[in-house]
Amino acid sequence: MADWDDLRIFLAVARAESLSGAGKVLKLDPATVGRRIARLEERMAARLFTRSAQGYAPTGEGQRLLAHATRVEQAVTEAMEEVGAEGPGLTGQIRVGAPDGSANYLLPQIVAQICADHPGLEVQIVAQPRVFNLSKREADIAIAVSPPVSGHLTVQRLTDYKLHLAATQDYLDRHPPIRTLADLKAHRMIGYIQDLIFDKELDYQTEAGMESVTLASNSVSVQLNWVRIGAGIAVVHDFALPALPGLVKVLPDRLSLTRSFYLIRHPEDRRVERLNRFAELLGQGVRREVARLESLS
Repeated sequence: MADWDDLRIFLAVARAESLSGAGKVLKLDPATVGRRIARLEERMAARLFTRSAQGYAPTGEGQRLLAHATRVEQAVTEAMEEVGAEGPGLTGQIRVGAPDGSANYLLPQIVAQICADHPGLEVQIVAQPRVFNLSKREADIAIAVSPPVSGHLTVQRLTDYKLHLAATQDYLDRHPPIRTLADLKAHRMIGYIQDLIFDKELDYQTEAGMESVTLASNSVSVQLNWVRIGAGIAVVHDFALPALPGLVKVLPDRLSLTRSFYLIRHPEDRRVERLNRFAELLGQGVRREVARLESLS
């Protein structure tokens, strides 16, 4: 039989799909992780992983153990939550995954306030221009710009947010006037690398009628830094504008985009009160901060 420590190592390898990745999470040497997996396979008389150049993939037996191990992990988490439930504040570590626009210009102040109110809490924000895989525990909670189309996940729509074309006044003064969307053809446009757009909701270029993008990046922060130094015009989140003094909206009466934020969670985590409380605080913070920042833009 496998004990919880065995299952903890097994889960880390299954999620990281490599010994080195699991070792980083567990703070163990990859060779030690490999020996523990080999010992677990010997003890269970079953091959749990298929090894290949692509990494470690659970076999059929491994998939069955994965389902059981996940339930054990959930039970252990719930037990720890119940034992530590006497204190009024949130504690422990929580990882939040988010697109880099919200991760840079929205979440820092929200999370900082939550942690100020709960000194025992440690929060990690993972800013990635891609969809997070919660099943592999890349994050405990994710912010997304569209609900997932597959997977057994809990989805909560948080709030709408707006985006407009923006540029520095200096850029606008040095280039031809913009009176209609057609005038944008004479300007340097900034946006996403088209084939790296990971969510259709981020395809602003098509909706804004941009025929070409001269300066492109998969990172919102890179795009906004180009705009900030007067390199061109881009579609910008209204909630980011207060952090970028000198930027002004371009044709706000002609082009206004609306998108939504969604909170994505593991359905099993709904039984973990600490995560429920944090998710509630995070959701409230996102709604409040979007409204506040948009009123300033």
